[in-house]
Amino acid sequence: MMTFYHVNWCPECLIVREKLEELGLQYESVIVPDMRPFRKQVFEVSGQYYVPVLKDGDKVFSETRDILSYLETTYGRQATPS
Repeated sequence: MMTFYHVNWCPECLIVREKLEELGLQYESVIVPDMRPFRKQVFEVSGQYYVPVLKDGDKVFSETRDILSYLETTYGRQATPS
């Protein structure tokens, strides 16, 4: 299952959350502290303190456009059938 690290007030996080919902994907939602230095979980996963961060298996994405592109090409209309 995917893990989505975010804060509630972040517009970029909202965009990713809406894409996850639009695609009907199950994910674990991890709300992290507002202050970056306290986002230890985010740092452990991605090596930096910014959100949003999406972890899917061994893949980790920390840029909104990269997350959206990954979700669309892997799970969306552009996904290659297995």
